[in-house]
Amino acid sequence: MTTTDRPFASEPEDLARLFNERANAGDVEGLVALYEPEAVVAVGPVVATGHEAIRRFYTDLLSRKSEFPAVDALPAIRNGAIAMTFARLPNGTLSVETARQQADGGWLWIIDQLKIRPSSPSATG
Repeated sequence: MTTTDRPFASEPEDLARLFNERANAGDVEGLVALYEPEAVVAVGPVVATGHEAIRRFYTDLLSRKSEFPAVDALPAIRNGAIAMTFARLPNGTLSVETARQQADGGWLWIIDQLKIRPSSPSATG
């Protein structure tokens, strides 16, 4: 889903950078545009499915947090039009997502599991 006023992710690794830029700009609609319409975002006990729930989640998050540090986007693992993306936050936390290539060539997330600490007993790998 390409928009005329926002760049789209031409590679799956672009999604993390675009997320960071849009979050720091307070652009909730820009964040929602990084996901397919029925995508799932899971953060701890919170699971948001679909654009409307994702919009509510990011509206709430951005109302409480104003700065998002730059992340280290790690190489994606690809299987055709599906890719797992990874971003390491400055504190070592790892964000893991699944993206799908769209008909226009751009990439959107379909599953977003935020903030998995590799040292956490609940983290699986």
